[in-house]
Amino acid sequence: MVTLLVVEDHELVREGLVQTLRQLEPGVTVYEASDSAGATALLRQGLVFNLMLLDLALPGIDGLSYLRTLRRRYPAMPVVILSAYDDAHTVKKAMSGGAAGFVSKSYSSERLLTALRETLAGRAFSTGVLPANSVAHAPRPPMGKYAEPSDFGLTERQAEVLGLMARGKTNRDIAALLNLSEGTVKVHLTAIFKALGVASRTQAMVVIARRGIRL
Repeated sequence: MVTLLVVEDHELVREGLVQTLRQLEPGVTVYEASDSAGATALLRQGLVFNLMLLDLALPGIDGLSYLRTLRRRYPAMPVVILSAYDDAHTVKKAMSGGAAGFVSKSYSSERLLTALRETLAGRAFSTGVLPANSVAHAPRPPMGKYAEPSDFGLTERQAEVLGLMARGKTNRDIAALLNLSEGTVKVHLTAIFKALGVASRTQAMVVIARRGIRL
């Protein structure tokens, strides 16, 4: 059974999203929150979500800032950004920040559901930045099940590099934290991307989320 969390501050918009998402598949469960504090409260209860749909313009902590927090604390949970602004700059910023997908508020209900199904199937989805099939198909792990970096043939050092990358660290940051040269970090990342079957950090984040890689 799929469990989703919608984080949207406008009540009418949120209610409409909840009703739409209930059409995703039979038995889907949809939780809702009006801001990052409400979402965090649900996560702290131990609820496990297959996907979070996160509004970009939230009161208090904005969506992009909250996204960075989520990537650090809940790297296995895919987060799809929802926004009325779908210009290339905004989309790229969200995807580079670790979003598993990006959908515009101008989407029809049918297109929104299609986008979310793509993300749940392990394929990145965004408005013109990444093709829907940019990440190799990866089956969704059973709820509560996680994969280890070693399952993908990654060494302990590569797992450390992957973990820091997932937390938004740059190559320079990783090199300093692990006492490596930037060249060595790049070599490790190349090997990691090959093992995961991806070509970029953004695609790697999607695989981490979809396969539930424990970092």
